[in-house]
Amino acid sequence: MQAKQVLDRLISKQRIALYKPIQVAEILYRVRCGELSIDDVRYNIEAYRNPSKRWRDSVTRLLIDQVSTSSQRYQDNLFESNAMPPEILAILAEENVKDQGVVERYIYQQFRRRQRQIMQLANLLRSATIEEFNLRTFLDEFVHKKGIKRSIDKAYEIIVYALFNTLVKHLRVKVTLSADPAQLDLLRAFEDFARLVLGIDTQNPTVILDARLYRAGVTNAADRGLDIWANFGPVVQVKHLTLTDELAEGICDEVAADRIVVVCKDSEKETIERVCQQLGQRIQGVIVQSQLIQWYEQSLRGKFANLLGDDLLSSLRQEFRKEFPYSLTFETFYNDRGYNCIPRSSSPFWDED
Repeated sequence: MQAKQVLDRLISKQRIALYKPIQVAEILYRVRCGELSIDDVRYNIEAYRNPSKRWRDSVTRLLIDQVSTSSQRYQDNLFESNAMPPEILAILAEENVKDQGVVERYIYQQFRRRQRQIMQLANLLRSATIEEFNLRTFLDEFVHKKGIKRSIDKAYEIIVYALFNTLVKHLRVKVTLSADPAQLDLLRAFEDFARLVLGIDTQNPTVILDARLYRAGVTNAADRGLDIWANFGPVVQVKHLTLTDELAEGICDEVAADRIVVVCKDSEKETIERVCQQLGQRIQGVIVQSQLIQWYEQSLRGKFANLLGDDLLSSLRQEFRKEFPYSLTFETFYNDRGYNCIPRSSSPFWDED
């Protein structure tokens, strides 16, 4: 059945939250409940294009306390010919009505499977000690498990952030911000600005801050490649892709910053350095996967393990939970919708719970 192939392809391209498939499921649910007609789905896309985003968000907020933060353009791509065009969506709606919600159920079953994989990883991470945790093994889980493979870029991002944040904190790095003493008259003239924006004034023309790192946003596809930024200068981009020269050029061009640190696979370092050198870009450094593994080993089992180990694992657990929240409400939602009671059928979407 072509419509199932289209749906399966859409599901396979999604990260763990399955925002787009859930949006499809909620459109199908509204058809089944009589709020939309099959003709609406096939011929009147505006009847559900924007409302379906709200329907989706209400479900994902219930299940994982998150909503899609992708750009509107990316979200609207759902109904294009290479994703879920209305004519295919209408076929799914017909099948779904005929078999009492079987396509909705099928989509939520895929969500449940990915959630179970995430819960297994969360349990592994929660129980690991500083002597046991192995970064390479942890990353291999994302490489080898089909359901969560699409989220390996976010796994790398939280790994990088947890390590960098732990090291900066324990190094007790300070950042000094001060106005030029020769510009005291200018500071006085714009004292309100200086106090509100810079945190200095004529009485306190210098401030000393703790160095801090921040993640640009959880699961945000509209962040223009910025993953981590610091209050002491550099921005960090984490790239787990097979890079062409064009993609590497995008890394250099996307972020307006004086100093860029790129984290990538070992095999991509040469491409990034070559392209950025050609463009005259401001690459402060390129960090590769093997260095991350080495630094994790040093932090967890090296000379400073007693200082860094527990804090690093705690930070990694916290960021993992933010990035990959697992649902505590799914089974109640699933049963309330009646998906557990849909009778066995010959539909290609029928799958055992």
